[in-house]
Amino acid sequence: MSRKRLYAALALLALVTGCSGNASADGAAKLSLDAALPTTVPDGPKIVVGDPTTEVALKLSGQYDKVSKYVQFANLSGGPQTTEAFRAHALDVGSVAEIPPIHATWTGLHVKIVASKFRKDPLNHPIYQLGIAPGTTVKTLSDLRGKKIAYSPGQAQGALVLKVLQKAGLTKEDVKLVELPSTGDVYVNALAAKQVEVAPIGGVQIKRYLAKYSKDGATTIPHGIRDDAGHLYVPTESLEDSGKAAAIRAYVAAWGVAQIWIDTHPKEWIQGYYVKDQGLTESDGQWLVDNAGHPDISADWSDAIQRQQATIELLAKETGNKVIQAKDLYDLRFQAVAADAIKAGAK
Repeated sequence: MSRKRLYAALALLALVTGCSGNASADGAAKLSLDAALPTTVPDGPKIVVGDPTTEVALKLSGQYDKVSKYVQFANLSGGPQTTEAFRAHALDVGSVAEIPPIHATWTGLHVKIVASKFRKDPLNHPIYQLGIAPGTTVKTLSDLRGKKIAYSPGQAQGALVLKVLQKAGLTKEDVKLVELPSTGDVYVNALAAKQVEVAPIGGVQIKRYLAKYSKDGATTIPHGIRDDAGHLYVPTESLEDSGKAAAIRAYVAAWGVAQIWIDTHPKEWIQGYYVKDQGLTESDGQWLVDNAGHPDISADWSDAIQRQQATIELLAKETGNKVIQAKDLYDLRFQAVAADAIKAGAK
């Protein structure tokens, strides 16, 4: 989505929802961020959610009507769009990878993670591989020295590049980082045009890149690093509104159940999402399902917080930002919400 279209979408959302972003705009007392979460969603308040994938899952699984009473979905995703929507007070929940909550905090936006999803056996089911441009020889991570590498600060792919360099014993000075947005086919096109020699590419782009350019010498290599984090995060002002906090809690529960439905209904998901919604072929959808593995949604975020802290410290060192505490990014009141809903649904 272009910036112009994004701003138009945000303006429309603000108009339709009446979202002021100020939790106490109606004079109601704020809900403390350490108060118990309300468990009943009142009539009236709605949250705006940028989570298009889960929206489709809820519709396919027949659960959409249960959340439509308190959720309005926005066709927004990814860190930059979500953060801008938060700043415009037009969004309450965003679905992103590991980096946007960190980056948002560094830019002065107060956010909290309220749900986390990972992959079982993540090293065998990575989200990204390192795409290697035709004519470039990179077979191991040590071969990255001196190469032009696509880099997107503030996004998951950018953090992955820094982690890969760290694992290889290299620094930013040992390579040439080329700043490019990681949206759409930008990285694939940059590799094909040899604008960069290495770029992290994910999803069906891996399959399509090799199918189209392997005859010219294009390859991919694994990076061997966990890249499977997926979060729902929210501006703290939404959590300070008791009605919205209750709706966010209910959405997190529905989100958890939806992730398991996706995993246990692969045929329906391929047809309903990858083919009908995303316009992919059935074989592309099957490839994505096969390579995704199974979701891991835990009621204990301790390990996730520890990994997040390591990421923060690496990024802070490389970007000059202040080290923040990962535990402060997580709202632990939500820690077991999705996992408990999954358990209840399995009974």
